Amino acid sequence: MKSAADCLLKLSSISKSFGGARALDDVSLELKSGEVHALVGENGAGKSTLIKIVTGAVEADAGSIRILGQVIERNGPSISRKLGIAAIYQQPALFPDLTVAENLGLRLESPRGLRFIRWGKRRETARRLLERIGAEISPDALVRELTMPQQQLVEIASAIGGDAKILILDEPTSSLTEREVENLFRIIGQLREAGVGMIYISHRMDELAKVAGRVTVLRDGKCVGTRAMSEVTTGELIHMMVGRELSSVFPKTPATLGESVLRTSNLGCSESGVSGIDLEVRAGEIVGLAGLVGAGRSELARILFGLTPADAGQIFLRGEVVRIDSPSDAVRLGIAYVPEDRRRYGVILDMPVTSNTTLAILRRISRGGLLDFAKEREITETFVQRLGTKTPSLDSPLAQLSGGNQQKVALARWLATEPAVIILDEPTQGVDVGGKAEIHRLMSELAGKGLAVIMISSELPEILGMSDRIAVMHGGKIVGVMNRAEATQENVLQLALGHSAREAVA
Repeated sequence: MKSAADCLLKLSSISKSFGGARALDDVSLELKSGEVHALVGENGAGKSTLIKIVTGAVEADAGSIRILGQVIERNGPSISRKLGIAAIYQQPALFPDLTVAENLGLRLESPRGLRFIRWGKRRETARRLLERIGAEISPDALVRELTMPQQQLVEIASAIGGDAKILILDEPTSSLTEREVENLFRIIGQLREAGVGMIYISHRMDELAKVAGRVTVLRDGKCVGTRAMSEVTTGELIHMMVGRELSSVFPKTPATLGESVLRTSNLGCSESGVSGIDLEVRAGEIVGLAGLVGAGRSELARILFGLTPADAGQIFLRGEVVRIDSPSDAVRLGIAYVPEDRRRYGVILDMPVTSNTTLAILRRISRGGLLDFAKEREITETFVQRLGTKTPSLDSPLAQLSGGNQQKVALARWLATEPAVIILDEPTQGVDVGGKAEIHRLMSELAGKGLAVIMISSELPEILGMSDRIAVMHGGKIVGVMNRAEATQENVLQLALGHSAREAVA
């Protein structure tokens, strides 16, 4: 058992308000040496504000901070770094046009030393740090050429090089493959053995038991409680976070299926590595596309939306053969697509809610080349009310909204086109539990009104909880289709791993 001397960080009765809004109210948390302490809560629960206080970006109104037993009277980003605090966020803060070695050098070398750069030593330091965490990345690689997981590894290398004692990981696995997640957990284990304390923020409940020893739950700016991970179930955690049971996260209503809306026959695209796709979606049906990363699910979505047109097979809409060579063809035919990376392709963060909502129907609400602003606001207001979107105003930039509300605006944009089929690629990625429940409710409501829904998800509970039928992909093909009653996590995973349908249900 660790003693009080092993306490790296102690937050006591932290409170913070912004204007009249109380972001944190009497929150306390302890982080011990060699501990991974999970911090969970819905978007808006206060997690980000608490982390900003720890890193010195925001000053608390009340309460105290102790780091290594020392009371911190005044904090700031430079002070927190000197005290051994490092934070790794979902979007790594690296210079894209500099090399990995240059980015690490800027963070780890003293400003005085920058006058005479020892390039050989800089590259060797970068190589050693990358090798230490098992990152196969060249020190001379430009950051813009790296994937998001590789950029995260560079951030971790920087933290290790800076001798961080307290590491904050904010949604570190949101864009990682299963193999990359395993590597991250291995690195976390090494850091834990070295005595580094880590605050681990994640919406993925299944990860917490694998990596964290304790968990603190925030709700509406208050600390609901701190529990040992071994003593709390996922259902209990969700209840602590949102005040409702696990079953309410997947509010699936029985489907009344109508006619076949979309059907493919032997569909393929050599560029995408997808072939032989036979898939049908009926009015009122949610078809889940399951599979491991790289199985071809998003590639299939891009084919159906005309981003990478098919070069084999056929697509039928309501029984008629159609050709989809571009997104404009897809939209004209009644197909909508909400992509996985909503920040890059789904929404425009600097634009207001109104513009984001009506971007796909500008021709419909324009006359003589002039936009009808009154109509734009009317349509936006309708969808804000219909979807329950929380926004300060219709004119607020989308960057001010939570992840779940950004996703609702992305949905609104395509619902405004009045589609017959909507493809949702990872619709709740990076969204908190409460936001997931709301998006799932919307999916059921849309299906209930006759919309045909294709949902791509890497989360098996979501696939099982929301799908009427599940099509499992492996190696660019659909290797099995099962209905809701016969699908289990084991069956879906067996097919996703490439085993036969007979093996999967055995």
